[in-house]
Amino acid sequence: MVYKKAGLGAVSALALAILGVDFLMRLLVIEKKVAARYDKELAGPDADGNDDDQEDSGDGEADEDTPLLGSKAEDDSFRIPPNQASIVQRIPILYCLSSPSLLAAQLVALIQAVLLAAFDATIPTHAEELYGFDSLKAGLLFVPLGVLNLIGGPIAGWAVDRYGTKWVAALGYAYLVISLTLLRLPGAEPLETQVALYASLLGLTGVGLAAIGSPSIVEAGLVVDKYYKRNPEFFGENGPYAQLYGMNSAIFSLGLSVGPLLAGGLKDAIGYGNANAVLAGVAGVTAVICTIWLGGRPSFLKREKN
Repeated sequence: MVYKKAGLGAVSALALAILGVDFLMRLLVIEKKVAARYDKELAGPDADGNDDDQEDSGDGEADEDTPLLGSKAEDDSFRIPPNQASIVQRIPILYCLSSPSLLAAQLVALIQAVLLAAFDATIPTHAEELYGFDSLKAGLLFVPLGVLNLIGGPIAGWAVDRYGTKWVAALGYAYLVISLTLLRLPGAEPLETQVALYASLLGLTGVGLAAIGSPSIVEAGLVVDKYYKRNPEFFGENGPYAQLYGMNSAIFSLGLSVGPLLAGGLKDAIGYGNANAVLAGVAGVTAVICTIWLGGRPSFLKREKN
């Protein structure tokens, strides 16, 4: 809307204003450890140093039935052996990547970013080619996508807290297989009906994007937290959390870079509908990966092994 009414300079000015607000809000954030100096209750249950009483755990054979907070039994599978390579000692988060669950979580974040960027790259051009939409009308197509993502995000977050990361992510990606495939249905005529269909399908896709938004960061945080609580001396006083978020940002940025290239190239080569079919296939493979590795092995695979 801003671009339509005032041009690119106004868009840049608006972005800078939003960044300015964000910067000021970050300056107002009080670190938890700093706050704990003035109010011990803000330090959390570990303030008394009894980390062992609060450890997440498992028996070394976690599956999707393992509660997010774990039990009190120690899980030696998260113990880090001594004498690690120098690069691992300097960047401890690298050792955590030996966990299949953490790798799966990073893949989930990567594919999520690829899909988001794919929409940004293809919806405006497709709407211009098919319906002759300008920037404002093409931008309005993102409204149902964003609104249902906004509404579904907290619901998906509640589901992750209640049922775990595995099935929320797996079902979310399986759902995206359907919604992405259906995006090939809208045509050019009659204009109003086809635009309404396209907007509706984008809204349904927003539901799937909401479902895959929280499992990756939650799963990554749980895995790294288990490593940290078993090996606090290895990670140091501040822990591995900033390294984790830095890695997540790098992975997400990679997806945002690959997404437009992949989706745009596919659209030019095989058409919009087929490009979305390829993305649907990627979502399907990701759903399988989530089922097998995210949140530990599924119980039915564990039973087969036994």
